[in-house]
Amino acid sequence: MDEPEPVVPFRVDIAEADLEDLRERLRETRWPVELMDNANWQAGANLACMRELVAYWLDSYDWRAQEQAINGFANFKTRIDGVPIHFIHERGKGPNPMPLVVNHGWPWSFWDMQKIIRPLTDPASFGGDPADAFDVVAPSLPGFAFSEPLDDPDMNAFAVADLWVKLMARLGYDRFAAEGGDIGGAVVSQLGHKYPERLFGAHLHFIMPSKAPFPTLADYGPEEEHWKPKNATLEKNWEFMRDGAAYMNIQRTRPQTIAYAMHDSPVGLAAWLIEKRRYWSDSRDGLESAFSKDDLITGVMLYWLTETYITTARYYHNRGSGHVHDRTPVVEAPTAVIQFEGDVTLRPRRWAARYFNVQRWNVVPRGGHFAPMESPERLVEDLREFFRPMRAAP
Repeated sequence: MDEPEPVVPFRVDIAEADLEDLRERLRETRWPVELMDNANWQAGANLACMRELVAYWLDSYDWRAQEQAINGFANFKTRIDGVPIHFIHERGKGPNPMPLVVNHGWPWSFWDMQKIIRPLTDPASFGGDPADAFDVVAPSLPGFAFSEPLDDPDMNAFAVADLWVKLMARLGYDRFAAEGGDIGGAVVSQLGHKYPERLFGAHLHFIMPSKAPFPTLADYGPEEEHWKPKNATLEKNWEFMRDGAAYMNIQRTRPQTIAYAMHDSPVGLAAWLIEKRRYWSDSRDGLESAFSKDDLITGVMLYWLTETYITTARYYHNRGSGHVHDRTPVVEAPTAVIQFEGDVTLRPRRWAARYFNVQRWNVVPRGGHFAPMESPERLVEDLREFFRPMRAAP
């Protein structure tokens, strides 16, 4: 039984010695040669781009400014079932804010929610209706960032869903809304599967269910034909598995081996994480059309300074299954799906309707995997519209 522990305010304050150690490691980077014809990152992180980024990291990047921005939100920590949890909790400014937990994935962090938190909590300040306000809870997944390096061999997305029900209850919310993508989408799917009575609804910007076969070519509707590959033998999901899933296989099978490099070299860690930002985002106009240099580096810093790479990779190693019933749809909570066509995989509506209780469906031509950072306005709009009719529900 969960014995309630205090929820305490938390402030980020990294020791200067840790920042100096980082700067020294950056200065002493031993650079590799580059494989031929890598201008488009087809062999991995581009050498010229990484050199430029590290030069900026050393000469212009200001961690203390980023730290101050993070501390500008209401940060807290607690423990649930012995698991340390860090989260932002911002109260809504409106007549009846709806509680909403927003969930990140890998290689993200809670800080990828920075652009959506204030528009969701204070819609009037962003041209919206105060009646659409949310109380936003943005946790760090256990083992990510300030949820500490986690010594728990069994942690996965299904266990996180159990923890979030307890976290939201501890904050006074017996019923709440949930949003997520990537691993965060798996958490939301599990909430909607195991705890549908606790959710107003589930909102997904990347569909990641368990125990669901890949779509077949017959699942694609006429408006989804362009998602299929030109040879019509592999759908987009399998193209990603063929060309972009090496990281997944490593983290699923041998995360400890690569962790030695990730924990020792900040440039190695940056290349590993930022290559995913470039490949998974809608960066057709260049990587910095989707993320600023500060955004990219802060994303790496939240892994480096907290020494959490290995406990984030664990989510690939500990997949498991959280299914508790065989009813259909598997996810019974009312579900909204918004897919961004620049994402790595796109699932057809016919397939999704067999798994989810789909009540809302949108496809957006621009935007990619990191929707809260890449397309915050569109994501906020979709959240407001989906949950608006549920606010009067008991």
